[in-house]
Amino acid sequence: MGANSSKQPPKITQHDRAILDLKVQRDKIKKYQKKLAQVAESETRIAKSHLAKGDKRRALLALKKKKYQESLIEKADMQLLNLEQMTDTIEFALIERDILEGLKQGNTVLKEIHKEMNVEAVQQLMDDTADAIAYQNEIDEILGGKLSDSDMEDIEEELEALVAAEFAALPKIPENQLPSAQIDLELPDVPAQEPSEPIQERRQKQKARAEEEPMLAS
Repeated sequence: MGANSSKQPPKITQHDRAILDLKVQRDKIKKYQKKLAQVAESETRIAKSHLAKGDKRRALLALKKKKYQESLIEKADMQLLNLEQMTDTIEFALIERDILEGLKQGNTVLKEIHKEMNVEAVQQLMDDTADAIAYQNEIDEILGGKLSDSDMEDIEEELEALVAAEFAALPKIPENQLPSAQIDLELPDVPAQEPSEPIQERRQKQKARAEEEPMLAS
C-alpha cells in the first residue's frame, strides 16, 4: 500500500492536453460523418419511395437533400484531415524535442569526457609509448649485435653441459632386478595317522587315573 501511495501519477502537460483536444474533436467529426451518411441513405430510400408513387417532385427534393448531406460529409473529411495532420505534426514535434534534449545531454557528457582526456594528454601518451617501443628496439638490436654465431654455439654447448650435469647428479637406477624377499614360516608337521581316540576322551581318562592314584596309595 505504501508503494502505491508513493507512486506519483504522470504529469499532464499543455502539449498533452492540446493533443487530447484534437483527438476529441476528431472523434466528434467522425460521429458527425456517420450521422450524415445515415441521413443520406434515408433520403435515397425516400426518393425511391416517391418515384414508386409517381411523385417526381418530392423524389427530386429528397435527392437534393441527399446531395447536401454528401457535401457536408466532404467538408467534414477536410476538417478531419486537418485535425489529423495537426495531431501528427504536434506529436512528431514532441518526438523531435525529446531527441534534441537527448542530444544535448549526450553532448554535455561527451564534453565532460573530453575534459578528462584532452588532446595534449593523449598525444603525450602516444609519444611516450612510441619512445618506449623505440628504446626497447634499440636494446634488442644492441644485444643481437654483440652475439656472433660462434657465441651462440658456445651458449648452446654450455646449456647442454648444464643439462648433462643435472642428470648426472640424479641417483642411478639399478640395472639388475632386486631379489625378492623370502619369508620362511615353520609350521608343525601334519600327523600321518588319525588319533586312535578323540583328544577330549583321552584327557578325561588321564584326569581320572590321576585322581585314583592317591586313593590306591592310601
